[in-house]
Amino acid sequence: MRDIHGLPAVNRVSLRQRARSYLRRPLSLLLFLLVGLAALLTAATLLFIIGYILVRGAPHIPPSLFELTYNSVNVSLFPAVVTTVMMTLLSLLIAAPLGIFTAIYLVEYARRGNRLVGLVRITSETLSGIPSIVYGLFGMLFFVTALHWGFSLLSGACTLAIMILPLIMRTTEEALKSVPDSFREASFGLGAGRLRTVFKVVLPSAVPGILAGVILAIGRIVGETAALIYTAGTVAQIPGGKDALFLSGRTLAIHMYVLSSEGLHTNEAYATAVVLLVTVLLINTLSAVVARRLTKG
Repeated sequence: MRDIHGLPAVNRVSLRQRARSYLRRPLSLLLFLLVGLAALLTAATLLFIIGYILVRGAPHIPPSLFELTYNSVNVSLFPAVVTTVMMTLLSLLIAAPLGIFTAIYLVEYARRGNRLVGLVRITSETLSGIPSIVYGLFGMLFFVTALHWGFSLLSGACTLAIMILPLIMRTTEEALKSVPDSFREASFGLGAGRLRTVFKVVLPSAVPGILAGVILAIGRIVGETAALIYTAGTVAQIPGGKDALFLSGRTLAIHMYVLSSEGLHTNEAYATAVVLLVTVLLINTLSAVVARRLTKG
C-alpha cells in the first residue's frame, strides 16, 4: 500500500498485529465478529431474496408479457411500466422542488433558533412516520372526492409527493449541512451574494447527497401500493390523450399485487417482480453514475 508519492504507507496494520491486538482485547474481537456476522447476514438475506425472485420469475417472462394492451388472456405488464414511469416523474416534479427549496431555506436563510424552523422539522418528521395507508385514505378523501379528480394519475402523484416530501427535504438538508462553511466564506470573500453562493457553490457540492434522497424517494414511489390503490386505481391501461392526468392506471407494484391476489396468474406476478427489481436496480445504477460524474465535474 503506497501513497501518491510512491512511499510505503506507515499506518498499515498487518494481520499479525491485528491478531495480537484482538488477543489483548477479547471484547474487540467479539465486537468485530458480531459486526462481520451482521454484515454477512444482511448480504445473504439480500442475495437470497434476489435469487428467489429471479428463479421463480425469470422463466415466466415471454415476449407477449410486454404487449401494448392488457387482457384476461395475456396479462401484459407494459401498461404498468408506462404508468410507473409517469407516476414517478410526476411525483418527483411536484415533491423535488418543494423539498429542495425548503431545505435551502432552513439551512441557508433561516435564523438559528427560529420557531418556524423547528415547526417545519417536527412536521416533516411526523409526516415521515405516518403509514402509507393513512396517506391513501387522505388522498381518496381529499384529491379523489373533495377535489373531484377521481381515481387518476394526478391524485396518486399528489399523494405520493406528500409522502416523499419529508424524505427529500431531510436528505437535502443533511447534504447542505455537510458542505464546509469555508466554501461559503470563500464565496462571500470574493464578493458573491448569498443566492449566487447557494446555487453556484453549495448546491453543486451537495448534489450527491441530494441525489441519494431522490433515489430513496424513487424506490418508495415504485414500490408503493396501499396509497395508490385508493387514489390512482387499478385500471390496466396506458393513460393517454389530453386528459391523461385524470385517467386511472396501475403501477408495477399494484399490477403484481392484483395478479397475486387473484391467484390466477401467480407466475406472471413473479415475472412482474423480476421486472420491478431490475427497474429499481437500473434507476439506482443510473443515479449513482450521474452523481459520480457531477462530483468529478
